[in-house]
Amino acid sequence: MNRSETFAKRVFFWAAVYGIVMLAPQYFLEGQLGRDFPPPITHPEHFYGFIGLAIARQPTRLRPVMLAAVLEKFSFAASSFALLAAARAPLPLGIFAAIDVLLGTLFLLAYRRLADS
Repeated sequence: MNRSETFAKRVFFWAAVYGIVMLAPQYFLEGQLGRDFPPPITHPEHFYGFIGLAIARQPTRLRPVMLAAVLEKFSFAASSFALLAAARAPLPLGIFAAIDVLLGTLFLLAYRRLADS
């Protein structure tokens, strides 16, 4: 395994760890989220579908999918920052949007480095 593949593997591994730590508890918080941030969730299939997304640990084989992961990270961050600017989202969302900008940037770097290897 070359350095670019090792880098990509590490980036996606730690992104997966972060995702599990942040998203897994939400499986138990549907009702609480509806109370804390009304209205209650009316389409639980979207909620549970969102928190169930993941990417595997084979970056070379999954290189074409990396651009979708980059798009997901940047689109979440852009929409979050727009909602924050319009005062339609809680301020802590900015922290998670910034983390997604960092992860999207690392995903893009991993994508480019794999092309060079």
